[in-house]
Amino acid sequence: MVVNVARELSVQPEDTVPVYDATDLTKGGDLAKIKLEDQLYTLRITRAGKLILTK
Repeated sequence: MVVNVARELSVQPEDTVPVYDATDLTKGGDLAKIKLEDQLYTLRITRAGKLILTK
């Protein structure tokens, strides 16, 4: 049996996806810690205004 994975994936309409302002997450700074289960990630805003997410 062949299953088409693309058809089974649930894609949310763009207007229902949460939007967060990176400067709110960093409280005006350039770093924020984001926790997912037991993993901790660092979100950094570069001088060029880009976002970097690292483990």
